[in-house]
Amino acid sequence: MTSVADTLRATYNSGLTRPLAWRRNQLEQMIRMLEENEAEFLEALATDLGKPAVEGFITDIAFVTGEVKSMIRNLKKWNRPQRVSSPLVTFPSRSRLIPEPLGVVLVIAPWNYPVQLLLVPVAGAIAAGNAVVMKPSEVSTATSALLGRLVPKYMDTSAVAIVEGGVPETTDLLGQHFDHIFYTGNGTVGRIVMAAAVKHLTPVTLELGGKSPVIIDASANLRVAARRIAWGKWLNAGQTCIAPDYVMVDEKVSDRFIDELRDAITSFFGDDPQSSDSYGRIVSPRHFDRLSSLMSGGTVVIGGETDADSRYIAPTVLAQVNMDSQLMDEEIFGPLLPVIPIASPGEAIAYVNAHPHPLALYVFSEDKAVVRNVLAGTTAGGVTVNGTILHLTNPNLPFGGIGESGMGGYHGKSGVRLFQHLKPVLTRGTRMDPSIAYPPYTERKAKIFRKVL
Repeated sequence: MTSVADTLRATYNSGLTRPLAWRRNQLEQMIRMLEENEAEFLEALATDLGKPAVEGFITDIAFVTGEVKSMIRNLKKWNRPQRVSSPLVTFPSRSRLIPEPLGVVLVIAPWNYPVQLLLVPVAGAIAAGNAVVMKPSEVSTATSALLGRLVPKYMDTSAVAIVEGGVPETTDLLGQHFDHIFYTGNGTVGRIVMAAAVKHLTPVTLELGGKSPVIIDASANLRVAARRIAWGKWLNAGQTCIAPDYVMVDEKVSDRFIDELRDAITSFFGDDPQSSDSYGRIVSPRHFDRLSSLMSGGTVVIGGETDADSRYIAPTVLAQVNMDSQLMDEEIFGPLLPVIPIASPGEAIAYVNAHPHPLALYVFSEDKAVVRNVLAGTTAGGVTVNGTILHLTNPNLPFGGIGESGMGGYHGKSGVRLFQHLKPVLTRGTRMDPSIAYPPYTERKAKIFRKVL
């Protein structure tokens, strides 16, 4: 039985995906799919995640169409050969880097932003000239089913395939020969993906997660910090890979910060967030149970209410945190926010450095020296200063992790180049063919070599 990878490889080898016209058409079709079926996508996101329509539009529809439109505008420029200089030893010659696609790419997406985190890397792979297999998450079942129905309707099925299903289907795909695997999810599965890729020496991009810290010093604008942290934390009910995972705040202002958080939550979601049209739900009963159990790692000072039937967990802030608890050991990936008082930014820097590199790091301070020290003293996949999340939205900034938070970056031009090989080409002229380059190697030639090389 021919595998999906082999089927698409036959298409790729035919040259179908190479012309820019084909790539542009497929990217335009992706935009059409989202725009013509926007209501269905928003309904599916609401079913899977209780995602508010506005939030779903911004994070899963508009985000993708914006990225894809940028790829279309820059398609010719980003795929143009690049001239580079040549050393004297190659004279006469000219050198170029020619972008060429890798072949057949597998993109495995997570459930938390099931449209964005599938289609943005897929768009990059298509813009780079590859054939692509999409694997949406089975956890976000409604969105997966919708994509499974619409992708074959809008995209060229000879070069763009979608495979639905769970662990057996993903395992089968990982056993096939791809030229690049792009996985977004957790580190446990990331290790499985990487191990499977070894068989074919397939390069991988891993977009993982981790505990993304927030560091707040005493000079910070606490009201602004609280609002921006609250927005980034409780977007998608905290189910965001770069959501603030915990806050380390100067002990002199920690109580005031918690008060500002309380005001921000009320401002965003009212006195009863469960009835708010702007607050989402936990994706599954399993994740609901896991998050509920994590609350024992601290004292609830804001929120804490839960409703298993509707998979609702209130925006929750915890103080008096047990630093040895699971709350501080694993990525929360939900609406719980531990707040930890610190004596100085240096204490926070030391704590961050004693743990795996996070996918994101946030620092709030009006003191430029503090910001410089945090940036110089820590390592993270990406950073927003005096804000959260937004470094991800700039297509000119590659998005990705480092160490246990992942490898490789994408978005914008980086998201196209990720799925290409820059083929080095040196072309020599034939009108001149200096004899000095050839044997016999005389003493005179040796002296010249030592001067020019």
